[in-house]
Amino acid sequence: MIRSFIVAMLSLLVLSDLRAGVDPITDLTLDRIVVLEVDATINPAVANYLQTELTRTAATDSTLFVIKLNTPGGLVSTTKDIITAIGKSTRPVVIWVTPEGASATSAGAIIASSAHGLVMNRGTNIGAATPVGLGEDIKESDGRAKAVNDLTALVRSLATTRGRNAEAFVSMVATAESFTDADAAKKGITDGTVTSLDGIRALYQDKTVTIQGQKRLLKFAPIVETEIREMDAGQQLLNVFANPSTAYILFILGAALLYFEFQAPGGFMAGGIGVLCLLVAGIAFQVLPLNFGAMSLLIAGVVLLVLEIYITSYGLLALAGLGCITAGSLFLYRHEDGWMTVQYSVIASTLGGIVVSLGVIAWFLARHRTEKQRFFDQSQQEGEVIRAHGLEGTSYLYQVRVGGVIWKARSAVELSIGDRVKVGQQQAAGLLLEISKL
Repeated sequence: MIRSFIVAMLSLLVLSDLRAGVDPITDLTLDRIVVLEVDATINPAVANYLQTELTRTAATDSTLFVIKLNTPGGLVSTTKDIITAIGKSTRPVVIWVTPEGASATSAGAIIASSAHGLVMNRGTNIGAATPVGLGEDIKESDGRAKAVNDLTALVRSLATTRGRNAEAFVSMVATAESFTDADAAKKGITDGTVTSLDGIRALYQDKTVTIQGQKRLLKFAPIVETEIREMDAGQQLLNVFANPSTAYILFILGAALLYFEFQAPGGFMAGGIGVLCLLVAGIAFQVLPLNFGAMSLLIAGVVLLVLEIYITSYGLLALAGLGCITAGSLFLYRHEDGWMTVQYSVIASTLGGIVVSLGVIAWFLARHRTEKQRFFDQSQQEGEVIRAHGLEGTSYLYQVRVGGVIWKARSAVELSIGDRVKVGQQQAAGLLLEISKL
């Protein structure tokens, strides 16, 4: 009896130790699918879009995120930002390489290795993730081995964590290998080939995934709501500018315009537009964080609008200022830890107010100039000298106040401030008065 009792107790101890080493699996019931679509290069706009949407849903929501992916690749730094956002998500994220003809190459393949679930549509491919420079392979002298080793270790760790074929992902980086949807499914790179959201539901029903180190058994509710979330206007605008080629052109254009401004200073038109190009390029290159870049654009826009008052640019400075304010307003309040944005109605009403104000000022100045040109057509007027500008040739230049209006004037004799003068005629298209002392 004593021997049997000891054996039973030892068996219980062994079983308890074994159970303690096994992670518990908890059910996760999903009643909503949020679809995000990435059909572009991996750039700051895409990163902000995914970071925003993945954190926008509360942690208590039973949501499955499906990212429809079709990308030729992009920036490594942005890729790592997206991987971090997926890793922080408390909801399962499934990457779906779709539609037919789509690919998840380069940075897309690396991002795919981080997803909780990975599927592909028919006629798609994944791989070719070897890091390259602008238009060519990175040379050994440029640190190619370092970049390859870094990305190799990254995909190996991510694929192992998600229970996928780590060596296949390593080959994508090390030897630029690429796989079709069928090959990827056979080699354990993906969870399967699906052609619809219903196929994703069927594939992941009662499937276990690891989310933040916890194993969750996915179960779909009888009724599942599907919601498609697209990029907002600010992200779409940034997506256009963040294309590497476009960003590079903006940078070169901005630098050239600033050079012209320094060569022929005073107009500020080339400099103002150049600043706009450089700020947008800085955001696209991720040199400037999105919020700092947006604030810089707003400040630059206000400065350009103020300069428009003092410099005759025929509206070019005002247009550049409006462009800065519009882009800055759309890019503002972007952060992965929260989701806020300026409502489009507020942006539209603000820009509308600025445009109307500029229009009223332009109309008033045009009307005032016309009135000034006709001011002395009918009769001579009297005025007062308020400032002296010195001698120019044989004439003395002054500023005079005539009927409440300040004029530039010329006199054949020297006058003193406060002298009363009589206006003879207008010269130089009505901008210069001939005066004489009363």
